[in-house]
Amino acid sequence: MTQLSVVIPVLNEAGNIAGLTARLQASLKDFSYEIIWVDDGSTDQTVQEITNHLDARTKLICLSRNFGQTAALAAGIDAATGSFIITMDGDQQNNPDDIAPMLRKLQDGNWDVVTGFRKDRKDNIIRTIPSRLANRLIRSISGVTIKDYGCALKIFRSNIAKNLGLYGDLHRFIPILASLQGARITDMAVSHAPRVHGQSKYGLSRTFKVLSDLFLLFFFQKYFRRPIHFFGPLGMVTLLTGAIISLYLLGEKILGHDIGGRPLLILGVSLVLAGIQFLTFGLLAELMMRTYYESQNKKIYTIKEVIVGQQNP
Repeated sequence: MTQLSVVIPVLNEAGNIAGLTARLQASLKDFSYEIIWVDDGSTDQTVQEITNHLDARTKLICLSRNFGQTAALAAGIDAATGSFIITMDGDQQNNPDDIAPMLRKLQDGNWDVVTGFRKDRKDNIIRTIPSRLANRLIRSISGVTIKDYGCALKIFRSNIAKNLGLYGDLHRFIPILASLQGARITDMAVSHAPRVHGQSKYGLSRTFKVLSDLFLLFFFQKYFRRPIHFFGPLGMVTLLTGAIISLYLLGEKILGHDIGGRPLLILGVSLVLAGIQFLTFGLLAELMMRTYYESQNKKIYTIKEVIVGQQNP
């Protein structure tokens, strides 16, 4: 059985394939391993370069177009057969020599996920400062206190990796997705090299995507199984506030005051309607969750292991 599966999503990384292949083969020579390249719609010679270096322990998955890093990772993880699954970037900034120490830490500490953090990061300030701010924000909101959410080098037990539920752009929040399964997660310092070939695929434009996905995962962590606990209190507070304003204005009307042109009337009515909508959303979301679990016979829990006692002789 394959021990390690190394999943590498790539997009226009032709100049890095030969070097990374050689480094992986040298670093993993003492392991049973497979390398799974996932080409995410490259327009350069990436596919040809990978093809030139294929062997019995290498697999290439070519996606039909550019689906994004999350989809590429999901395709590679689905194809992996190893007991432990490693993810890393294809730009040679991650060091394959860090894989063995990370595996030892995972096994010795009985961790489910070990993720790297780039202690001496070799990127420019335009990338490092926003990354540090984002890491701090994600840690404070999610409660998953790893140091570097942007480091692609991670190692998982296979059962955790294959149940991450990757979609959209959630590869940035893999530790949070793993924590939703109850995974034990830690991190360790890894080396980081400057990019030599190709161009970075990341920029400041992804900031708002990160914030949107972070809100989604916050909702998943707190309210995924009971969405009424989010929409219910919000709806009741909004409805109650609107009702108080409306009753106040009703009293004003009874006393003979004109309320037709008062902005407070519009606010009161709007809050009542918004409260009703929030409560309705909550009820509909609860019905959808019930359908989601019951129609697919899904469980609302995950069992880590079952220990059966031995019968006394």
